[in-house]
Amino acid sequence: MEIEKEVPKNYFRNDRHKGLVNIIFSSNWIMLQMKQILEEDDLTPQQYNILRILQSHHKPLSTLKIRELMLDKMSDTSRIVERLIKKELVNKQSCSSDKRLVDITITEKGLALLQHLEKKYEVIDGIINNLSAVELNSLNMLLDTMRKR
Repeated sequence: MEIEKEVPKNYFRNDRHKGLVNIIFSSNWIMLQMKQILEEDDLTPQQYNILRILQSHHKPLSTLKIRELMLDKMSDTSRIVERLIKKELVNKQSCSSDKRLVDITITEKGLALLQHLEKKYEVIDGIINNLSAVELNSLNMLLDTMRKR
């Protein structure tokens, strides 16, 4: 799908503007694909991101630390964590070193859900399956370069 098929060609002020719009459009397209894959397991991409963060750290994390590590920094981490608690995918307890903070840990049920989702990694990775290894390396390099300021 080319951007010109979705956005009128005369919309773009210049190639930089077209690049920005294309990145935003592509990001939204990827998120829609992720939502559709994860909704089968009653998860949002943000909830999935939190579960993956907790799984990779092997120790309790504060909601503040989780927010710092999230892909979407604008997420309402506390609200998302509360939903995960209701689903019994994470636990919350007072932080022993700082009573103002709470520690979040992933539950066995949360770990089991992530293990189940591993079967979908091929589908998730398949979102950009039409890119070759060389194209993926170029894409990653270009995106990393773009974010350097």
